[in-house]
Amino acid sequence: MAWGRKTVVFLLAIGLAAQSSAEAGALRSGQWSGKPAGSQAFPEAYTEIAGVLGFRGGGERSAPSYGTAELRTYRPKIVWEKKTKSSSWGGGAGWTGQPAIVRWSPEVLRAMNVKEKFRAKPDFTEVIYASLDGCVYFLELETGEETRSPIKVGNPIKGSVSVDARGYPLLYVGEGIPENGTIGFNLYSLIDQKRLLRVNGIDSFAYRGWGAFDGSALFNRLDDTLTVGGENGLFYRVKLNTTFDPQRKTLSIKPVVGKYRYKISGNGYQGIENSVAAFGDLAYFADNGGSLLAMNVRTNEPAWALPPLDDTDATIVVEAENGVPYLYTGTEVDKQGKKGYAYLRKIDGLTGRVVWQAKYECLSIVGGAHPVNGGVLATPVVGKGNVSDLAIFTIARYGSLGAGLMVALDKKTGKEAWRLPMKRYAWSSPTDVYDSSGSGYLIQADSGGVVSVISARDGRVRGSLALGANIEASPAVFDQYAVVASRGGKLYGIKLE
Repeated sequence: MAWGRKTVVFLLAIGLAAQSSAEAGALRSGQWSGKPAGSQAFPEAYTEIAGVLGFRGGGERSAPSYGTAELRTYRPKIVWEKKTKSSSWGGGAGWTGQPAIVRWSPEVLRAMNVKEKFRAKPDFTEVIYASLDGCVYFLELETGEETRSPIKVGNPIKGSVSVDARGYPLLYVGEGIPENGTIGFNLYSLIDQKRLLRVNGIDSFAYRGWGAFDGSALFNRLDDTLTVGGENGLFYRVKLNTTFDPQRKTLSIKPVVGKYRYKISGNGYQGIENSVAAFGDLAYFADNGGSLLAMNVRTNEPAWALPPLDDTDATIVVEAENGVPYLYTGTEVDKQGKKGYAYLRKIDGLTGRVVWQAKYECLSIVGGAHPVNGGVLATPVVGKGNVSDLAIFTIARYGSLGAGLMVALDKKTGKEAWRLPMKRYAWSSPTDVYDSSGSGYLIQADSGGVVSVISARDGRVRGSLALGANIEASPAVFDQYAVVASRGGKLYGIKLE
């Protein structure tokens, strides 16, 4: 696939329905450096590999769990824990901090440097966890035993890793803090753990000079591309040109990097902290000013953009209704000051039309050395099974600075179905799990270090587990096992029972 170098400026035309015509003109300008040629749409099934390969599972960002969990006692228990090293940001994991969990195919497993004892284990399943200590750890799901040596990235990692959607031994890792003086994102070969690519986040092409990558990249298994957003405000499309030979135990890439920068009318805050979501031809992201933008990956032109509300770090979740993608998203209280509203919205993903909007008054700590936002920092759950009519949001600093709220909204109307006041707020995203009958439960961790099991149908707390330290990271679940880390410097394997 040829990638041109010509820089092209795209202006979004105004011409949508009356309800969204003003919003359609929100994008003032956009520009590519190393503009990519048109790509294939994202596949309907993000991956055919068993597991949770990136933040919230894949392109729609709606699958933080894999398989089913049969819950009888509602008493989760710790089955293993691992203490990490430490950096200037401590150890364990912070926001978003979700692990990847992958059941490797036997062919790929034989090609990697996994310890010999695990190579012959049936259904070997590996946890890949990036830590604030600057390392990526590799652990066996059921026991927590190290399966290979950690990768020493060198900078604290706040975001979530991504494994190639083809099941190739290729790993994306973004960096969160420039502790060693540089910052960017990386691709590593999991055959020998060598770095194959580093992209510097400090880029003169960007409008913003902060180069962190908290977002979890998407791999398109049909066209061999990687998509990710940076806190520098750039939208990246990387043609990987991957060659993988499991018999010879070789993996190589010849990456070509395309970068898109944009300006939104009324929004001077570039910076993409959420993980790009995708459906078909369209990729979606929000930014630090609260604008939303849809990019067409076939044409590499913007499809639509919305004007700013407030900082939006939580990842957009996509669900199709009759073939039309709808987006579920929520804002923080940041630019509004010490008090404001978290706006929860459902949006037509083809046009940017707001279907419904709900708002909740929240508090925020602004200014000083440690500003801390309220509102929606947790990625919402778009229900399945017996809660397929509900979208569930976790809201921080509702009612008081230390408290929070979970609300379930009807997908059609945006009206509340239930609410659960929280004694401690949460930035950790709720993880929806389902039993074999389709009954849904939420695994919600909070800033007080408690992991709760909640009925997704009615918001009733069924059981809990105390880990003793603030949990900002989001759990991933594979069948009966949940994996999550705290700010207390530990990674945990938890059995759901």
